[in-house]
Amino acid sequence: MNIYTIKQNLSDRIELLNSEGKPVSPTAILAHHPSARVYAFDAPMGAGKTTFISELCRALGTDDVTNSPTFAIVNVYELPSGDELYHFDCYRLKDIREAIDFGAEEYLYSGNYCFIEWPDILSPVLPEDTVRVSIRVLENGDRQLTVQ
Repeated sequence: MNIYTIKQNLSDRIELLNSEGKPVSPTAILAHHPSARVYAFDAPMGAGKTTFISELCRALGTDDVTNSPTFAIVNVYELPSGDELYHFDCYRLKDIREAIDFGAEEYLYSGNYCFIEWPDILSPVLPEDTVRVSIRVLENGDRQLTVQ
């Protein structure tokens, strides 16, 4: 398990700090799980899931506009390598059948990065090596990011 602190800076960007308080790239969470491609983000509404995923996408090199796929369910971003990155928001899904109907398994087992907000509905079809990321809001407004 790795624990990080997320601080919001004045330019409305985030800064990720490791357990020693040193700044690291958001991709540091990926470095600890080099073969994993699916990351499930669990946090309450407004805790910063979309903000962190946007920073992670930027750090991976996408030039695409990143935003919440709340209504689209999945946003597709292109990486410099030409690979696609999938950003899910499963908040509006009613059941696993809806996820299967839109092809969730094809995305999840594509070998491309998948970052999932509100992942519980997908639990039955998530790969075994899915990395669980939780975000907790601290009293001072910072966020604690725990990666398991």
